[in-house]
Amino acid sequence: MAFQIVVNLIIAFMWMFLSESYTAPSFIAGYLWGILLLLLLGRFIPGTFYMRRVGKIIRLILLFIKELVLSNFDIIKIVYQPKPDVEPGIFALPTDLKSNWEITLLANLISLTPGTLSVAISEDNSQIFIHSIHIDDVDESIQAIKNTFEKAIMEVTR
Repeated sequence: MAFQIVVNLIIAFMWMFLSESYTAPSFIAGYLWGILLLLLLGRFIPGTFYMRRVGKIIRLILLFIKELVLSNFDIIKIVYQPKPDVEPGIFALPTDLKSNWEITLLANLISLTPGTLSVAISEDNSQIFIHSIHIDDVDESIQAIKNTFEKAIMEVTR
């Protein structure tokens, strides 16, 4: 992936210098031509096309923003109830993520979402202990995190 980015930058600078226009729009045009060339010559360049991963990163960011907004509405509903019926608790989330970077990213995304907090990670990195302000069903909460954040992280990193 890094090789493809460097090649794309070289193509963009070459475009800018050959067109003798040293402006940002000229560089952007060269960068777009570089993306097109890398896409067309993909089978001659090692690795998968790097813009696919960029698209997955953007989807992960949009997923986080969506979950952030939805969880904020859930917290607002809890806070403004006259007699809140909440059941806070800690549950263990078994994770399929292997690298420290993936686990740290998941723990941070969970902590940044209102109403949840990553408390600890097990010694063997197989579980993340999460505190939630309101737990209806532990299995449902686990599946919700696994089907959203964990799945998106695996798509980005693998």
